[in-house]
Amino acid sequence: MDNLTHSLVGAVLGQMGLKRKTGLAMPTLIIAANLPDIDATCAIYGIESLSMRRGITHGPIALLLLPVILWALMIAFDRWQDRRRKRPAGRLPIDKGWLLALAYIGCLSHPALDWLNNYGIRLLEPFSHRWFYGDSIFIIDLWIWIALGVSVWLSLRGERRGRPNWQRPAWIGFTAVSAYIFANGLITGAAERMVSSALESTGTKNALVVASPPPLAFWKRDIFWRTADRYGTASFVPGVGGQVDLTGTPTGLDDPRLAIWVKADPAARAFLFWSRMPVAQEDGDAILLRDQRFMHPLAQDRFQVRLTAPDTASHPE
Repeated sequence: MDNLTHSLVGAVLGQMGLKRKTGLAMPTLIIAANLPDIDATCAIYGIESLSMRRGITHGPIALLLLPVILWALMIAFDRWQDRRRKRPAGRLPIDKGWLLALAYIGCLSHPALDWLNNYGIRLLEPFSHRWFYGDSIFIIDLWIWIALGVSVWLSLRGERRGRPNWQRPAWIGFTAVSAYIFANGLITGAAERMVSSALESTGTKNALVVASPPPLAFWKRDIFWRTADRYGTASFVPGVGGQVDLTGTPTGLDDPRLAIWVKADPAARAFLFWSRMPVAQEDGDAILLRDQRFMHPLAQDRFQVRLTAPDTASHPE
């Protein structure tokens, strides 16, 4: 998910009452909720960063170590402020046990949210390169922003006014978003079952079917399916049904040039490592590698690689 969503989750956890457990609880929760995204710096490598993101910093080793590092830095910051006599008088004293627990809670919320969309996350890196997908929530969800943002605002306002139940709006927001995520999972499951059933009725078995919610219209699903040699699309709306393209289009992955050309192009290798539903299309004398999930005109430029014949002098067959 985007970093605003991660930050809001950290904030709502704090407003649910966790920020009363120790000093520096709120900044710890918010920073921890974003911490695995330190791998965002690899974006300087362009398309090659697709194979670097959501990997090692989202895996079990990082999720064990990053909270401890943040915990130590927060304690050091508190002591630094105390030595300089700049520590706010109203701040709660540091409870090391709770501070470490909150660092873990915030940090673990990050992969849980990232798993929800169809971009992918390598939850077991470096022990396994396998990608995991939830296919239930769009990577930037306005409705989650609104629900979490309003609940945090109402909770903070109630706290400032001295209301005894100031945590309640945060709990309501957290519960509403949890129910929203669960409902979206049910919609995705129903959409994928519909398409799988339609394909099986034509004799197409074991097809990969991926349902993806579009921006804003969370109740709808854009659906992509593929077999070893063909791919197609479908649509779904709960209570209405959907349409399925049962014919499909050749994936183009049987092009004999691909194996040689990909070896000479690190961007192509990175793309194919990341791509869940790769497609190879003719583009003049070149081959355009794309992913079915990201063929929308607004997204396709950031998720494609143009392959050309390698320099055989530098890359002999």
